[in-house]
Amino acid sequence: MKELPLAEMRNIHKWYGKVHAVDGVSLTVNKGEILGLLGDNGAGKTSLIKVLSGYHCPDDGEVFIEGKKVRINSPAEASALGIETVYQEQALVDLMSVARNFCMGREPVKWGGFLDKQKMNECMIPLRAMGLSIKSPDILVKSLSGGEKQGAAIARAMHFKAKLVILDEPTRALAVKEVSKTLDFVERLKEANIGVIFITHTLHHVHSIADRFAVMDKGKIVKEIKRDEVSLDELTEVLME
Repeated sequence: MKELPLAEMRNIHKWYGKVHAVDGVSLTVNKGEILGLLGDNGAGKTSLIKVLSGYHCPDDGEVFIEGKKVRINSPAEASALGIETVYQEQALVDLMSVARNFCMGREPVKWGGFLDKQKMNECMIPLRAMGLSIKSPDILVKSLSGGEKQGAAIARAMHFKAKLVILDEPTRALAVKEVSKTLDFVERLKEANIGVIFITHTLHHVHSIADRFAVMDKGKIVKEIKRDEVSLDELTEVLME
């Protein structure tokens, strides 16, 4: 029997006033698959993933997670379903410690409601497993590099058993070495059988690791294609059509 998609969106519509931001989009992503979601600014990518991540309710259409129809009314409900979203500009809070960031929204507490700092400091185990050389759970996130922040956000999603991770421009504004490291982190998600939606304008980054691409324009999916069926140059031409 063919395995059900990890996540499936059917005929999704989203309006903002008179703007039809998402126009009848149907899209699937499978376990252990990296899907590159591409398109210019205003194509509808962000609006679409905000439906899946619980920030917006669709005006029409259906969402299924592992074959079960769901209605995702908030980011907390998305997290409960195993959907984690990492926004490039909001991956972590700079003025909080690494441990506080890692456990944000899931803080372990002791009797009396006090934070269990010892358990929070256990975040160092998955961070080191990801190959991050962060010295202490108490250091402020602002002292981390951009690549380290992305790695920590991805490690957090893996640690809390995400099934699907949505990455919004994860390599934007990173140095070349940090881009390479971040792409390694993304491939670790795939190795862990976690589905990934990788949203980007930087085609040469996503082309190197994605299994499949979906191209959006004016709120619609205009092209879906497997990586082994398209070169980087051909993919660039598709976006310019």
